[in-house]
Order: sequence, then structure tokens, then C-alpha cells
Amino acid sequence: MPSPVDEIDAPAEAIDAPVVATATDAPWWADAVVYQVYVRSFADADGDGTGDLEGVRSRLDHLVELGVDAVWFTPWYASPMADGGYDVADYRAIDPAFGDLAAAERLIAEAAARGIRTIVDVVPNHVSDRHPWFRAALAAEPGSAERERFWFRSGRGPGGAEPPTDWVSSFGGGTWTRTTGPDGEPGEWYLHLFSPEQPDLNWDHPDVRAEHEDVLRFWFDRGAAGIRVDSAAMLVKDPTLPAAAPAPGDDGHPFLDRDGVHEVYRAWRAVADAYDEPRLLVGEVWLGDAERFARYLRPDELHGAFNFEFMTKPWDAAALRATIAETLAWHDGVAATPTWALSNHDLTRPATRYGREDSSFAFDAKRFGTPSDRAKGLARARAAAMLAAFLPGSLYVYQGDELGLPEVEDLPDALRQDPMHHRSGGVDPGRDGCRVPLPWTRAGASLGFSPTGAAWLPQPADWAGLSVEAQAADGASTLSLYRRMLRLRRELFRDRVAGAAEATGAADAAEAAGAAGAADRSELAWTEHPDADVIALRRGDVLHLTNLGSAPVALPAHRRLLLASGPTTGKELPADTSAWLRT
Repeated sequence: MPSPVDEIDAPAEAIDAPVVATATDAPWWADAVVYQVYVRSFADADGDGTGDLEGVRSRLDHLVELGVDAVWFTPWYASPMADGGYDVADYRAIDPAFGDLAAAERLIAEAAARGIRTIVDVVPNHVSDRHPWFRAALAAEPGSAERERFWFRSGRGPGGAEPPTDWVSSFGGGTWTRTTGPDGEPGEWYLHLFSPEQPDLNWDHPDVRAEHEDVLRFWFDRGAAGIRVDSAAMLVKDPTLPAAAPAPGDDGHPFLDRDGVHEVYRAWRAVADAYDEPRLLVGEVWLGDAERFARYLRPDELHGAFNFEFMTKPWDAAALRATIAETLAWHDGVAATPTWALSNHDLTRPATRYGREDSSFAFDAKRFGTPSDRAKGLARARAAAMLAAFLPGSLYVYQGDELGLPEVEDLPDALRQDPMHHRSGGVDPGRDGCRVPLPWTRAGASLGFSPTGAAWLPQPADWAGLSVEAQAADGASTLSLYRRMLRLRRELFRDRVAGAAEATGAADAAEAAGAAGAADRSELAWTEHPDADVIALRRGDVLHLTNLGSAPVALPAHRRLLLASGPTTGKELPADTSAWLRT
């Protein structure tokens, strides 16, 4: 009887796509596991209820045991926290709630000594309204040099009472706020694509460009191995400020994906490449156009960009199969590696999202009271994690996903802080539900998050069973699955690919990275399965299967079941389950 899984030629768009960086890129990142830390909610060392850098340092063992290569920290800079730290008041200072610059330097050094690199978050599109530049601009006259660093304009209509454009904010509502002059009279308007507390910078101004290049050097000189670029496609604006904005993706959009943004990243790449170990630049690029997306990944621009197509897709075999192939195709001909992630600090957690009837993600579709099957959501999240980890490229894990944490949807309204919630008039639940502090222990008022039991957002009582302590003792837990999965990923793929690169006689690390990429790419193959709800992929002699259907499917002949995301007899793969097989 023939095997139910027969290898076929993979789609050309998938097989032909390069899957690691070429010789200009640092080899460590090409297949790295990067763990995202939302500092405020990771671990609190000083007992004030807010996570801090010493808290992260105290929990480095968790990251070492998990098997990560790098940590991406969301903004830890001085900030009024109008948008969770993405409103930066000083890029060279740590917010006092998190510690100080010395604490950041200690954390970077200690993590590096344990084999974990640090990636810091830079927010170039805007600053806080408390930033010295913006405070000086508000105090200055219209037309002043201080205001030229931002987008100040007179309003439309009688007395300038209407905003300069009709653009809509990413957080909902308008994008302009009117100032008040020293005499109490209404003055100019300023642009903010996000909240009013986040005025947009004018990237046509040389001060803005020089300042950010210096900020990059500031953190690279302190040991940061890379930069994550927030809202990377939004920096450059049409200086004519047309009143209406077309839909994203249309030609000539006034503030999204304008050609001038690439000059910025070419300059940044020169800064990053000037170091002995070239520093990583990875961008938050939300674009649906493959050709324009690829421009950010040219050899003299960013090393990588986040894969939101994969991250937001529903639990559907055809949709996921297509987006995997498309992702590889999007990277065809560019010196970059694909990235794979299931969530981040902005998206509904996968253990909740995958349990919904509509398991896709879209910001404008978020509503209170959307039902979710918790058991199904967790099973699918575990299976999806194994699918993402099997694919060539870099893997990003958001804190708490390794514990299978669900979205916290019943937070008291008085405690919600996300501007997306408030600017929607309370319709959008916001992003606080995926930012609830982590549970570390089975007991205690904050489950080990804080020595005093305080936590800036309350944790559900049943999270005691989801804590690191509880799951570490359970071989079937999600934490145990992640630990085994990441260890196997390294043993099965990274070490073998590195050996293939070494066997080519590569002259240096950069050349070895390209050789490793070629070996990695050649190993990925799509395989055919008689059930359309099964995704089947092969790398060398390891076969991956994910059953996205509603019924079990027979496993093919294999030498060994290496790992499964849920219980299996070894003969059948249950619904909502992934497996890695040695064939």
C-alpha cells in the first residue's frame, strides 16, 4: 500500500526563494530564535508592580532553558507611556520604571555572556509630545526652525478651524491636533498618525536623520546586536499634504511606503555594517505588495522584515500553504531571510485567536465578546508553533506564547491603558489583553511576577496552572513542547546546515552564511497529502505534518516520531496537531 504522503516537486515560488541572508549579512540571525520581551510585563524585581530590567536579568535562566538566540525588547526608553513606551521622550535614557542606563548595559552584557544577543526597538516615525524637540516647537512661533522638525500646518476653512487633511489615524479618529498660542487663541495644527501624544517627525529635515543615526550608534556601541524598526514604511510624507489619502497600496500614498523612505534605510545600513559584527536591522513593514515589500530587503537596506501575512492568517490549510509559498517568493532575489511569528504585543494571542470561528486577525475586526474555544485554540496554537519552527528562516516568539497564555478579555475598563481602546470609544478591546504580566509560580498574588504581589494589570486566577513553575514540571505542557521543539530545531536543521556551509570551504563568516542559506533552501520541499487539510513539508529526512482538518489522518511510514504538538499513537495524527517524523 503506498504511503499517504508522497514527495512532489515544490511550487517554484517556494523552492526558488532564498531563505537566508547572503554574504553581506550576519550569519547568527539567518535562523535565529528571537524572543520578544514586553518589559513592563515580564518580571518585576523592585516590587512596584511594573516589570523592569533587573527583573529580566533575574529570569535569564528561563530564556537560556527555552533555547533562544536573541531578545527583542520593546521600547525601554524614558516615556510618559501614552502608548506603552512607543511615545519616546529620550532615546538615550531608560525609563525610571524600568531602571537606568547602567542596568541596560548590565543586562546586554550578561545576556551576551550567556549566548543571547539583544535587539532594541527604535520608533522613528514619531516621538513623545514630551520630547525636548516637540516642547521647543510648541514654544516657538509658526514658521520657526523648531517647528520644521515636525509637521505643523495652518488649518482649512474659516479661521483654520478644520484640520489640514482628512487622514485617518492608525488608532482611529483624526491625525491632527490644534495647538493653542500664548494668547490663548487657536494656532497651527500638528500631524500625528497615531495618538496626539505622538507627533510625527519630518524626515525631510537633516536634524531628524542625523539624530536617529546617532541613536543607532549609541545602542550599538553599548552592545546591542540589532534594531527593530517600528512602523518602518510610514516615515516619509508627501510634503504637499493632499487632503485625502487613498487606500493602502495605491500609488502615491501620502504617508505609507513612499520611495524616499529607502534613502533612510540605506544610511542606517551603512551605520550597521560599520561594526565588526554587522548589526541587524529588521523592520515592521505592513505591506501587501510583494514587489514593494522586497524593496526594503535590498542588499543595502534592511536585513529582514516581519511576516504579518503568516501571522494574521486563519487556521486554514489553503491560506497557510499559500502564505508560506508567497513569503518565500517575496524573498526571491533579495539578501534577506524570511521571518515567522504567531503573534506580538499588538495581536490577539494565538491560543485565543485560533479558537474562534474566524481565526484570522485584523485590527478593525476586534470586538468584545467574540467567543473562543479555549481547548481548540491552545491545540492549534501548539500545532502552529511547530509549523513556524519547521520553516527556514528566523523564528520570533512573543513572551507568554511558550506558556500557551490566552488573551485576557475581561480586564476592568478602568485599568485598560491602550489608546486603541480609548480612541475607539470603547468598542475595540485594545491590546492590553496580550500584555498581562507573566505567571512565574503556582502561588502568590501575582504568581511570582513581583516580590510584593503587585501587578500593573491583574492576572486570571487560573494562570497558576499556566505558570513557568507548573509547566516546567509537566512533560506534556506547552512550555515543555517549546523547549523540546527549539532544541530539535537547532539539532536537526541549524547544525546540519552550518556543517554544509563549512564543507563548502567558505572563507569567512559572511560567505559561510550564504553557503548555509543555499544548503537550507535546497532542503525545503513541499510534499503531497491526499487530505487537503494537511500541510506537509520536508527538510532532508525530516517530514513535517500539520492536520488542520476535523478528523485524524494516517501517519506515513517513518523511522521515528520526533515530536508532536499533542497526544498521538504514532499511527494517526489527530485534528489540530503537528508532528515531525524521521523518515
